[in-house]
Amino acid sequence: MMPLQFTVRRAQPADLPQIVAIERVAFVDPWEEGTLQESLACYPETFFVAKNNGNVAGFVAGGIEDTGEEVYGHIMNLAVAPEYRRQGVGHHLIRRLEQEYLLLGASGVQLEVRITNTGAQEFYRRLGYREVFQVAAYYANEEDALVMMKWFRF
Repeated sequence: MMPLQFTVRRAQPADLPQIVAIERVAFVDPWEEGTLQESLACYPETFFVAKNNGNVAGFVAGGIEDTGEEVYGHIMNLAVAPEYRRQGVGHHLIRRLEQEYLLLGASGVQLEVRITNTGAQEFYRRLGYREVFQVAAYYANEEDALVMMKWFRF
């Protein structure tokens, strides 16, 4: 098997059909196309795709939040097409997003992950994220979320 030759760049509206297709196979309760469009429109600087031979292999949608005391990034959505999983795509997308957050002055990054999604939790732990707290009934099916955080400075 040849190693992937993918590139990571900011998402563009033309990427949305492939992003939507990945979203639909990746999640039991996928974001609607309009939500993905809105995310790209609101946060174009923190929405990235990994492309391989012209195909979107995965994407990460992030936001930036300013509490008045802290600026932090928020990983809102990450998905990799099934045929590209376990090949470093998600890792590269997260690292690129983290670089952007640092440039934007964020002190850390947070995300939510399903309490039952232990594979994703381990993925984020390997990237330096730690559990902070749980949110009851966060998802549409009433499943709890685990909030994870990574700080850039202490």
